[in-house]
Amino acid sequence: MKVCLVGSSGGHLTHLYMLKPFWQDKERFWVTFDKDDAKSLLVNETMYPCYYPTNRSLKALLINMKIAWRILRKERPDLIISSGAAVAVPFFYLGKLFGAKTVYIEVFDRINKPTMTGKMVYPITDRFIVEWEEMEKVYPKAVNLGSIF
Repeated sequence: MKVCLVGSSGGHLTHLYMLKPFWQDKERFWVTFDKDDAKSLLVNETMYPCYYPTNRSLKALLINMKIAWRILRKERPDLIISSGAAVAVPFFYLGKLFGAKTVYIEVFDRINKPTMTGKMVYPITDRFIVEWEEMEKVYPKAVNLGSIF
């Protein structure tokens, strides 16, 4: 199984890195911002940089759509996992076209309101995970696994 882990640097990337017991024995690659924290954390990992800043930016979405197309066509992951933020959107939508399964983990600091990215990928995500009981009301089809932290 080949896994694509996609997310912004900082907390989103840390959130994905905490899933190491799951991904450590799998073929994988990362898509994140080309920033010092990401390069340091992923020093021995395959990492593709994406465009940023992404927040509510149509320009960033279009650029990252092109980047996602190129990376997904080359790598052909079986599974795409993200905890946000906006860079996940093009990878999830295009990933579905390439036959990938998707798992989205809504961020820990959202207790009763959805994120913009969560709302955008919820309709097409194969498994949507929340970490708070209150979020089950926001995302009725979500699976509550409790805290990853």
